Amino acid sequence: PLWFKIVRLSDSRDDTIDLELDLDSEYSNEEDNFNVFSNEKSWHCEIFESKSWEWRQSDDLKLTHNDYFECNQDVSACGALHWLVFNDKQDKYTMLSFDGDKEEWAMTSLPDSLRGNDHCDQIAPVSCEGKLGLIHLRQETKMLDVWILNYEKIWIKKHTINLKSLHEKVPLPRSRIHSFYGVDTLFMVDVGSVSFYNFRTRKLNRIRVGGWIKSAYFIQTDSEPIKLKPQ
Repeated sequence: PLWFKIVRLSDSRDDTIDLELDLDSEYSNEEDNFNVFSNEKSWHCEIFESKSWEWRQSDDLKLTHNDYFECNQDVSACGALHWLVFNDKQDKYTMLSFDGDKEEWAMTSLPDSLRGNDHCDQIAPVSCEGKLGLIHLRQETKMLDVWILNYEKIWIKKHTINLKSLHEKVPLPRSRIHSFYGVDTLFMVDVGSVSFYNFRTRKLNRIRVGGWIKSAYFIQTDSEPIKLKPQ
């Protein structure tokens, strides 16, 4: 049977919070009144189990108000979901991962060479050969670095790809690299089209679609029907 989980994150700021102000509070030493705000920010985590066909509440994700999810699609790799998070106070990216079996959160630093990078560059998580990968497109040189996170949680640079010839056909960064399709093919999205680019043969295949593609998932089907909901 096919078993699966769905993870949903929601901003805790959407909750209705009742604040009570005690106007009769007295402060010693004649200090001025002030409010103390926590820098911690919570995200509610809900999980859908296909076995029970029910949603349930999991532990909240704790981040800070300086952490922001990048506008990239989450990536599923090695039994976990992964998001790219940017901390504007520290001016650095971090990979946020959720283990689907243990239901635990973890943070992984990016390669040292990506610290202090040009914010015009594209940095995004990808799935590459079944592992968690990371792409870094340098807009000035049109060079693409592909990193793989090994089992020791160390980033290994796997490819450095020259995309100048691709840029002549499909202007970057207007066309955004979305993910890998196979070992040596990049899948890209643009306004009104998607593209498959084999960086070894330099063959480009563009497909016209309607509107802007925000997310895309590849599904491999077989000849046997699958019922997602248990009877």
